[in-house]
Parts: sequence; structure tokens; C-alpha cells
Amino acid sequence: MNIGIIHSVWTLLLIIIFLAIVVWAWSGKRKRSFDEAARMPLEEENDQSS
Repeated sequence: MNIGIIHSVWTLLLIIIFLAIVVWAWSGKRKRSFDEAARMPLEEENDQSS
């Protein structure tokens, strides 16, 4: 196997992984949990005694 072919396959694999992560992050199923995570800093903290 030529090193150029290995680099091409590796690049293609990384592009596929990147696109899978983008699809996962923008899927409608994740919107609710991402919205909850975005509001976490704005919500009141529970009583935390020292």
C-alpha cells in the first residue's frame, strides 16, 4: 500500500467522523438536552452550605 493511499483513506475517515458529529449535534433529538444545558448557568443554585 502506498503512503498516499493511506493518507487519503485517513483523511476520508476523519471527514466522515466530523460529519457524523455535526449530524449528531444538530439532530432534533438533542435539542432539548442542549437547551437545558444552555440554561444551567442562568438558573438559581440550590442551597450549598459550606
